[in-house]
Amino acid sequence: MAIEAILSDFGGVLTTPLLGSFAAFQDETGIPMESLGRAMARLAERDGEHPLFELERGRITEEAFLASLRRELAAELGHEPELHRFREIYFDALHPNEPMIELMRSLRDRGYRMALLTNNVREWEPLWRSMLPVDEIFEVVVDSAFVGMRKPEPEIYELTLERIGGVAPQAALFIDDIEVNCDAARGLGLEAVHYRDPDQAIAEVEAALSAS
Repeated sequence: MAIEAILSDFGGVLTTPLLGSFAAFQDETGIPMESLGRAMARLAERDGEHPLFELERGRITEEAFLASLRRELAAELGHEPELHRFREIYFDALHPNEPMIELMRSLRDRGYRMALLTNNVREWEPLWRSMLPVDEIFEVVVDSAFVGMRKPEPEIYELTLERIGGVAPQAALFIDDIEVNCDAARGLGLEAVHYRDPDQAIAEVEAALSAS
């Protein structure tokens, strides 16, 4: 079946790698990423769900997420750290990935239906939308924090396909920098490209479109 629609991730595909933002947070606050990971793992074990996933589903606020994280980090660091600039540090280190943005603009101009599918934070929407020409390129935006589900949950892919006009999974191509999200898309019948760098991703997208 010919591909009709492109579903793209935001962070790490249309931007520089997310790891750079977490590294910047570590450098500015002095809190090791390992400590952040352990704190979130303990919260997940205690509460039965990973706090970052709940934040991305919009079930908890950014303020509540950071408050829980501060308390959990205090036990490990010996003091309660200040996290109020988390989002500013994160976005200051994040930059547009121009080759991938140009690819998306080209695909739109070639007549493909365009959707952005992102795991994100409700309070961050003004920041990430201002980074890119989102509405110029994408006719549909599905943000996990506003729909109560996140990748790799099958329902969020199905919702995106429905919102882009009921496109069949076999007629859609999905691009993401996280392999498990690509695996979930493939499990539903979508074609998927696991983004690692612009040259690799652009070549694989064009090959998939030529083969369809």
